[in-house]
This record gives sequence, structure tokens and C-alpha cells, in this order.
Amino acid sequence: MEALLLLYILIPLAAAFIIPVIGRLWDSFAKLITSFILVILVVMAVLTMIHDIPVIYSVGGWTPVDGIPIGISLIKDGFSGIMLVVINSIALLTAIYAGSYMNKYTTTHKFYALFCLMIAGMNGVVLTGDLFNLYVFLEIASIASYALVAFGVEKAELEASFKYQVLGGMASLLILLAISLTYWMTGTLNMADISNLIRTQSFPTTITFIQVLLIAGFGMKAAMVPFHAWLPDAHSSAPSPISAMLSGVLIKAIGLYVLFRLLFNVFVITYEISLTILILGVLSMVIGGLLAIGQSDYKRLLAYSSISQVGYIALGIGLGLVILSNGGDKDLAALAILGGLFHMVNHAVFKGLLFMTAGSVEHATGLRNLNQLGGLGRIMPVTSGTSFIGSMAISGLPPFSGFFSKVIIILAAVQANYYLLAILAALTSIITLAYFLKLQKGIFYGLPESDMSKVHEAPVTMLVPMIILASLCLALSMLIIPSIRDVVLMPAVECLMQTSNYATTLGL
Repeated sequence: MEALLLLYILIPLAAAFIIPVIGRLWDSFAKLITSFILVILVVMAVLTMIHDIPVIYSVGGWTPVDGIPIGISLIKDGFSGIMLVVINSIALLTAIYAGSYMNKYTTTHKFYALFCLMIAGMNGVVLTGDLFNLYVFLEIASIASYALVAFGVEKAELEASFKYQVLGGMASLLILLAISLTYWMTGTLNMADISNLIRTQSFPTTITFIQVLLIAGFGMKAAMVPFHAWLPDAHSSAPSPISAMLSGVLIKAIGLYVLFRLLFNVFVITYEISLTILILGVLSMVIGGLLAIGQSDYKRLLAYSSISQVGYIALGIGLGLVILSNGGDKDLAALAILGGLFHMVNHAVFKGLLFMTAGSVEHATGLRNLNQLGGLGRIMPVTSGTSFIGSMAISGLPPFSGFFSKVIIILAAVQANYYLLAILAALTSIITLAYFLKLQKGIFYGLPESDMSKVHEAPVTMLVPMIILASLCLALSMLIIPSIRDVVLMPAVECLMQTSNYATTLGL
């Protein structure tokens, strides 16, 4: 059972190397093998999430000696378990969607090779228990994403990829510096061992500086304000399947997930750092929403919306951190963290869906400007319907899942007496509804400026993933039911709440 953890990395990594070879000889091989391996990974991820038992695999058989870790460990707990489900599920639907969308490109086997490489990197990030290997997997996913953003090799795509690489490289440098300082301070790179040492020894000034570096580095990877400059260009210029992956899972897997894992389970929670996360979350939520409302480019609007929704996630988690750092009610902190994690799962679904609908419209019309589109509701009814569901879900309207995650965050803020935060969250949700109604009207119900007589609905292989994601926007509302929530979300909440448990997992 433990050795299966390695397959989350080895299977997509092997596919990434096989696809360029066989893909040259058999055109459909890349599409088929990518979908096949992702089906396997999704089934594995769901089964391991249901059986909520921490799983540890020591690579090479190097187990701790006298409580000192001397090898690399892969760890699956409640938090990494739900992330594996989200990453591989969205990747599977994206791979199916890309089958038709990527036909306009001549080297689709290279696309799928890079896609598998990105999946291997993200799976490695959420499973590794070692800081240096975390950095290695982070770079694998990042470098693959740089290439995928530039895949169309048009001027806008290359420019966006260059900006993404420069700022991504700066983020990686800050993260590597933080890892180096941590190793210099503790003499170990094992995250559980570092957690144990920090809790038993005193490194006050150095620890704070390291955490600041990590917030800047992973905040840039997650595109939190003020580290967001790369995201609007990268996510709007990339092929739509990659936009769905970047906004849906990448900024969470290599940004938010790692930041939250380190702050809760490796370092000691402090009020100053907790407040920083909370403030960055509020700034991202509000500024991202205000920037989105003025956009006329379909995908650019969705990109700015991602910044705003990342802010909601950071608001929930940051509020939980602040409550814990003040010695407040742990049940209230758990509620805030639950809202943040719930919204993280929701955002992966409805933002993946919305970028797919954008790709469907662009695939059919060749246009992204809201002022040039219109009247597509009658011509593309499935795309229109799924876009409407995604828009209402992200805006927080009942009975869609986004309503429940936002309500939990707002309720936690009210119960913690942070009334201003609750008001800002509610107002931002209204702003979100405003620009998505603008999007729906401009694309599907307005009068077109261009000739739409030759436009037709997207191919079935693109519509099926969109329909599945639209269904999930409703189905995930069931996570509010305690019996379902306890299986899916609460193990992740408990992993973060039990801050010292990560160290004891390896018997340290």
C-alpha cells in the first residue's frame, strides 16, 4: 500500500518520456495514454482518500534511525489526500477536453508530454515530506507550465510565458533561499524533523525571516496580491486546457497547499505571520474582483477572477490562523479553515469549467472580446448552460457549491467578530456576480458585432468534461452534509488543526 504513493509520480513521469517517442508514430497515442493513466490515478486517489489512514513510504527503504530521518519520505494524509483527488480529477477532464481543442496544433504529443510532466510535479509537491524534493517537484511543474503557456508560439503567448518565467524564477529563488536557511538552521531537510526541532529549540528571528521569504515565494506562485502580475497574461494567453489547469489546480498545488502545509505543520503559528496571510487574502479578494469587472477579454476576466477567489481561500485559512495564534476557540478556527478548504475544492471545479467554456467559445468563433461576441446562447446551448452554472457557482448563489463555502467563511468571520471581513467577503461576492452577469450577457445573450452564421457547438469530447464539471458545481453542495463532509473535508481540516501531528507521523 505504501509503495503505491510512488506511482503518483512515476506513472505520469514515465508517460512524459514515452509519449514523445511513440507519439511521433501514432497520433492518438498521447491522448489515449494520458487519459488512461489519469483514470488510474483518480481511482487510486479516491480510494486512498476514503480510507483516511496516514500512509508513509520511505523511498529506498531508508527508515528513521533513532528517530532521525535519513531518507526521503512520501506522506499521504488528509490534506494531501484531497489535493491528489482534485489535481488528478481536473487533469483527467482537462486531458479529455484537450483531445479536440488541441487539434489545431501540429505537435499535440509534445503538449501531452509536458502535461504529464506537470501532473508528476504537482503530485510530487503534495506528497513529499522533504523540503529539497519539494523544490525539485515544484520546478518540474513550473517549467512544464512555462512551456505550456507558450505552446502556441504566438507573440502574446511568448511574451506572457517570458513574464511568467521571470516572476516564477524570482519566486523559486526566494523559496530556495528559505530552504537553504532552514537547512543551515536545523541541519535537516525533512519537514517532520524540522517541525520537531523548531518546537523544541529557539530560532525566533531566523524563523520569522524564513516564513516571510516563503510567503513571498509561494504567494507569487499562488498569484496573491501584490505578487499577481504574471497571472492575467499567462492564464489568458495559454491554450484553454492549460488555463483550466493553471487556475484550477496549479496555483493551489504549488502555491497555497505548500504555504498552508508549512505554516501549520512545520513552523510554529505566530500572530504576525497569521495576520499577514489574512491581509494578503483580503487584498487579493477585493483587488482581484475590482480588476476583473473592467475587463473585456473573456479569459483575462477569468484570470483576474482567479486572483479574487484565491483571496477567499486565503481569507478562510488566514482567519483560522489568526484565531489559533490568539489562543481562540479551536472549533471556530476549524470552521474558518473548513470554509477555506471547501472553497479551494470548489474553485478548482468551477474555474476549470469556466476556462473550458471560454475555450469552447474561442474554438468556435476565434474571438475572446466580449464586445465582439453575442447571441451564442441559441447557437451553443450546452456551452451557454455550463457557463451559466459555473458563473452562478463562483458568484456564490444557492444551490451551487460556491454559496456554501462562502457562507462558511462569512459565518466564521462574524462569529470571530471580524465584521468588516464578513462585509468585504459579501460585497466582493456581489461584485463577482456583476461581472459574470456582464460576461453571460455579452457572450450568450447580447447582439453580436461579428458574423456568427458559421458558428456551431463544440465537439462532444469538449462538452462532456464541461457537463461533468457543471454537475459537480451542484454535487459538491452535498459537502455541507456532516456525514459527507466528515469523509471528504474534515480529515484535511484536522491535519492542519493538529499542528504538531506532522512530526509525530514519522515517530519523531
